[in-house]
Amino acid sequence: MRRRTFLQTAALSAAARLELLADTPMPTATLGKTGLKISRFVVGGYHMNVQGEENATRIIHRAIDLGVNFFDSANLYHKGKSDEVYGRALEGGRRQKVMLMSKCEVYSRDGAMKVLEEQLRRMKTDYLDLWACHQVSEHKEVDQILAPNGSLEAFVKAKQQGKVRHIGFTGHRDPSIHLRLLEGADVWETVQMPINLIDPHYLSFITNVLPVARKKGLGVLAMKSNAMGSITKQQVAKIEDCLTFTWSQDVDAVVSGVETPEQLEANILTLKTMKKLSQQEISVLLHKTKQGKTGSQVEQYKLKESGAGMPCHRDGDPA
Repeated sequence: MRRRTFLQTAALSAAARLELLADTPMPTATLGKTGLKISRFVVGGYHMNVQGEENATRIIHRAIDLGVNFFDSANLYHKGKSDEVYGRALEGGRRQKVMLMSKCEVYSRDGAMKVLEEQLRRMKTDYLDLWACHQVSEHKEVDQILAPNGSLEAFVKAKQQGKVRHIGFTGHRDPSIHLRLLEGADVWETVQMPINLIDPHYLSFITNVLPVARKKGLGVLAMKSNAMGSITKQQVAKIEDCLTFTWSQDVDAVVSGVETPEQLEANILTLKTMKKLSQQEISVLLHKTKQGKTGSQVEQYKLKESGAGMPCHRDGDPA
């Protein structure tokens, strides 16, 4: 966010901020070849449930009030409880007002189909708007997904059956994994990956994957804009700068993890009031971040510099 805009917004009274939140339209984008028109802010499914279901429900309902129409979850999150929270929170007609995505970390055909049926039951819905192959991190996992009886067959079948409208994949460890999945099948419609102001300095998804995904017409969902909190914890940048940088890239939406309605409101206010960074501003910011800690010192979910043998952070694990 440009400093003047941020200072002006920060100086507003609480009442004025709430009025600005309510009166400013939610920015939207078309999610690539899916054709879905989604809010550029997506509620992340893990963090919202860290403080329990009542708090998570408040976040979901407040997000809808503020114009969010796309919500994220995963089979792994809180052992399926995040899916269940959505099922209850979206009762009473709210499910028809939003789009739901969830993710599956099982890479066999039959196993993935079993997970999907369970997810639909938990979320109390007949279909998902987006079902994603979750956190693909190893080349052996790519082999399994693409092989006969791999989970790609389940994703294609589920779409044919109408149980999911669109399919994609996610991951955060190694750009080469994403590139193999993109080259290995033309059926993917979305890709989710880390996009932040540290990423360009090591195993960059922005440099290596984003252009390929866009050339193929995929929708792009950005995640880890704050590198699981490491960027702000290490005082590399403020959260407003993290979010503004990510929204200034060629992405459709940012999946944002928030743990309170107040965090939700602050992040959406950043989106609703920000101005896209120019290329010169981006270059200056990246030059600054390159001078500090980079790589897995900040992005602990990426392949470690020393290579094999290091533990791989799995999505949903504590930071």
